[in-house]
Amino acid sequence: MSLKDGLILEFLAEHDLELPPKPLYRNLNRHGHQIGYSTVRLRLAELETHGLVEEVGDGGYYELSELGHDYLEGKVEPEQLETQE
Repeated sequence: MSLKDGLILEFLAEHDLELPPKPLYRNLNRHGHQIGYSTVRLRLAELETHGLVEEVGDGGYYELSELGHDYLEGKVEPEQLETQE
């Protein structure tokens, strides 16, 4: 897990959004967070691998998963996350 992962997860949770990487990147920066587009893309892929976000629909939109909510609430520790195949 990277420091940027928490930022992405918290932003999706706080705003209850489904977003593709580019609008997520733009909105994170618009809200004062310094994060690059390539970082957002890479971190979303990693977060999806661990089941913390999930892709919805056909257009590459991502939302916080139930596991992601549990993680933010402290119900799941980073060590408990396994790679989702």
